Parts: sequence; C-alpha cells; structure tokens
Amino acid sequence: MDQAIASHKATRGSQWWRSGVIYQIYPRSFADSNGDGIGDLKGIEQRLDSLEKLGIDAVWLSPFYLSPQKDGGYDVADYCDVDPLFGTIKDFDSMLEKAHSLGIRVMIDLVPNHTSDQHQWFQKALKSSPGSPEREFYHFKDGLGENGELPPNNWVSMFGGPAWTRVKEKDGSLGQWYVHLFDSSQPDLNWSNEKVQEAFEEILKFWLDRGVDGFRVDQPHAMAKAEGLPDHPYVAEAGAGFIEGRENPPMWFQDEVHPIFRRWREILESYEGDRAMCGEAYVYPLSLMAKWVRPDEFHQTFNFRFLDAGWDPSKLFDAINESFEAFDGVGAPSTWVLNNHDVMRHRSRFGGNYGRATASDGVGPNQPQPDNELGLKIAKGATLFMLGLPGASYIYQGEELGLPEHTTLENKFRQDPTFARTGGQRVGRDGCRVPLPWDKTSSSIGFSETGKSWLPQPESYGLLARSVQEKDESSTLSFYRQALSLRKELALGEGSFDWVPGHLGPDSLGYENSGVQVIYNFGQEDIDLGSAEVLISSEPIVGGVLEKNQCVWLRNA
Repeated sequence: MDQAIASHKATRGSQWWRSGVIYQIYPRSFADSNGDGIGDLKGIEQRLDSLEKLGIDAVWLSPFYLSPQKDGGYDVADYCDVDPLFGTIKDFDSMLEKAHSLGIRVMIDLVPNHTSDQHQWFQKALKSSPGSPEREFYHFKDGLGENGELPPNNWVSMFGGPAWTRVKEKDGSLGQWYVHLFDSSQPDLNWSNEKVQEAFEEILKFWLDRGVDGFRVDQPHAMAKAEGLPDHPYVAEAGAGFIEGRENPPMWFQDEVHPIFRRWREILESYEGDRAMCGEAYVYPLSLMAKWVRPDEFHQTFNFRFLDAGWDPSKLFDAINESFEAFDGVGAPSTWVLNNHDVMRHRSRFGGNYGRATASDGVGPNQPQPDNELGLKIAKGATLFMLGLPGASYIYQGEELGLPEHTTLENKFRQDPTFARTGGQRVGRDGCRVPLPWDKTSSSIGFSETGKSWLPQPESYGLLARSVQEKDESSTLSFYRQALSLRKELALGEGSFDWVPGHLGPDSLGYENSGVQVIYNFGQEDIDLGSAEVLISSEPIVGGVLEKNQCVWLRNA
C-alpha cells in the first residue's frame, strides 16, 4: 500500500450537504398508493415517516417527470411536469411539504445530457430541415459514405450498439443522424447552444420556486462534446467509456461544461436556504473530478472511486487518501456511497466476485449466484465503515433492510434497455430496482394493496419486510437506525479523519474521527479490542475481539 497520507480537519456547524445522509428513492419501486403496481408520489408521502425514523437528513428522488419510460424515466419528455404514473404536480407539492415538516430535505434528479425522443424539442427537430435552429438543440450530422449511409463517427452507446440513429426526413427519405450516448430514444442535447442553456436555467428555477432543496445531476461529464464530434481515439479498447490516464474521449470531461455549472450555482445561491447540487460525475482521477466541485460549481459529486473499490483494503486505502486530498484541496466535502439504482446491491455484490460495481451487466439466473449470508456480513461492516467517515453519505432504498439483488429474475420481466440492446448478453439493472417489501402479511409484501408489482419480488424479501424488522432489535433495519443515530449524535459527518497506525492494511483498516476509532477486520486473525468502549459493531462482539469481516466504532475508556 501507499504511504498513509490522508488527514482531514473537522468542519463543525457546516452546511447540511457537507455532512448529511441522503437517501435515494427510486419512485416506481418505493411504495404504490393506488394499486397499479408502480410506486408513486403519494406512496412516498405516506411512507416518509419511516424515513424520519431511520434518521436520514434528505432524500433524492430519481426521475418522476413525464416520460415514455424507456429507461426508467431517465428519458424525459417534459422537465416541468409529473408523469401520470407517479401522480400530479400537486402530489409532488404535498409530498415536499410533508418531507419538510419532518425535517427532511428533498433533492430531485436533473437529466441534462439527453431528452426523450418524445420531447417537443426533438419532435420539432424531426419536422425541421437540416441546419435549422430546431435541430441545433441536438447533435444532427450528415452520415459518411457515398450516400450518408454510415454513422458520422465511431461512437458507441453505453447501453450497447451504435451511438447514432438515422432519421427519415419530411419527404420520407433517409437523412441525417443524431447521437445518443445511451438508448436511441434518448437523443443527446447540444450544450454549445445557448438556447439549451437558457431552457435549463428556467427548469432549475421552476423546481427551486416550488421549494426543492437541490438537484442530483445525471451524467454532467457527458454534456459537452468536442467540437466537430471527432472519433473516439481508442474505441476498440474502451468502447463507450474511457481509460484512466489516456486522453479524454470527445464525449467525456470537456472543459466547456464548467461555465454552465457556474451559472447554475449562481441560480441556486440566489434562493434562500442551503440549496445544493450533486453531480453524478464519473471522472478519474479524483484530482480531475475536483474541478467539478470548485467553490463556484457543484457542491458535491458522487465518489465512484470509493464505490468501485470492491471492498478491497488496498483499493479502499488509496481511494480514501485520494478523496480527501482532491476534495479538501478545493474546499469540497467527500461523499461516500455503496449502492444506487445502477449497481448491484452491495449485499449480493460482496457475496460474489462480479467485477466493477458500476458496470450495468447485472447477474441473471444462469450465472454464478452470490453468497448472500456472507455478503450481508460484509455489507453491514462496509456500511458502518462508510458511515464513520466525515462528509456526506448516500444510502439507496432498501439497503437498510439488507435486501439482496434479485439475481433470479426471469428474462420476460426485464425492462432495462441494456438487456434488449445487447441481446441479453448484459442482463442490466432491474435486479436492484425491485419494489420494496413493507408488510409481510400483505400482497406484494406491502408494496401495493392489490398485489401488483411492476417487477416481481424474490421470495427472500418476505422475511426482510420492514414490518418484520421493526419488531426485531437484531435486524439490519435496527442496525442502520442505531448507526445513523450515533453518527448524528457524535457529529461524525462534520468530523476529522486520521489513519490509525497499525491498521493500514492489508488485514485491517482503521481510522479515527473526532476521538472515535473505526476498524474493519479484513484478515483471518481476530483483533483484540483491549479495554476500549464499543459504541457499535456490525456483528456482536464476542470475547472482546473483532472477527473477520466485522467493523466496530471504539472510544478509549
């Protein structure tokens, strides 16, 4: 391992987004209030009390906008309206009011890289001629080849297949191509067009005027494209992605995005209260991502280096060192996350060897299955280790119940476009998006009173229902509540960080935050805890020792 370098000073009394715990809600899978099998805004409102009891500070809602739902709502047809699947704008206002009454802030998803092909902007572009102002909202280009029959460049989609689709012109002939880094139903916007920038500034104001506390911004590092849309220089090696240390591909990490973010920051700061933006900026190394969180840009970004560490002590050690060095260098908080709607749930991920956490390959019934018992033990320890770190932490709905990935979901139920675009070679992300279990005695385990569920739940979810775990002091839910309560009581989110000598891997990692030592045992040998006071542990401490895959918070007696 590298030399221990990280050290972080406490930031007492700082803004909520520097230290809070944010709970991600995937609306269609959280709670269904009307029995149609799809979660909705009223369902969220009815269940907010459970999140207040959990002890989180804010929620982040994945998209609920008007959408054809080709990609779980990340294909937006109207940024200022609610899809009838989820309710109405009045339902949103009511949910927001209820959250605020419980002391819970609300962040919503903003999807600026692309729209749905059903958005009026794109429909107007299709009906317009090449070179028109309407087409300048997107990236339309003539094709290559004798008759324009070849795509304009070699880009490929993150969901598999080409990143270009050819359109039919008004006269019925094959015409220009448009670029889509994701599904063909998600055309990329042209952010060099000031009209696009102005439109999104109005979208921000629309939701800020309603009282939202901030935005999680989807794929901000993809928004700007290199002028002329040149070929990806190493597409054969990287596909749709990039290779750290190599030149930036023309669709990622372009500097032209930064003035846009600065204007957004100005808009947020013109409103009362601490409004915040979190960027889903998948940028490596973190010294480069730190540019996204300079004092006049994003307030925070997701820390994919930590998420990608795979619970390997060497990678974790380096990720934490790199995080504090990069983010402290620009005065931004580090964020910590182990789950979201795009990755395999950490209970199952840590119960098997599935490679990078952020790949959307998923696991299907014909693939090696995880050891979910081992995975839960590691996952609880990992969560405790994460929650002790200073900075903001993100929790994905259901992880507080210890939910595993649905790895035996039948193909006929799959809806992730990744599955279709790769011919089933990548099963996609549906397994982590299965509706939550609320009540073991009810149909669909309490998700919907009619028993309907847009994705079927695995049998294992029955015993993990919230109604079961609320009565069990040894449950995963009780563990999360205790950890979050203690984190807040000790103000660890605003705390300091220093590595603990003797626990720098590979058998253990340990750090100290404001007088609390956090130690995780990766090795085969037990660790003697001596006379220190045990504040909380991921599993019961037996005989005064920390066993393999256990984590503990200690305070010297």
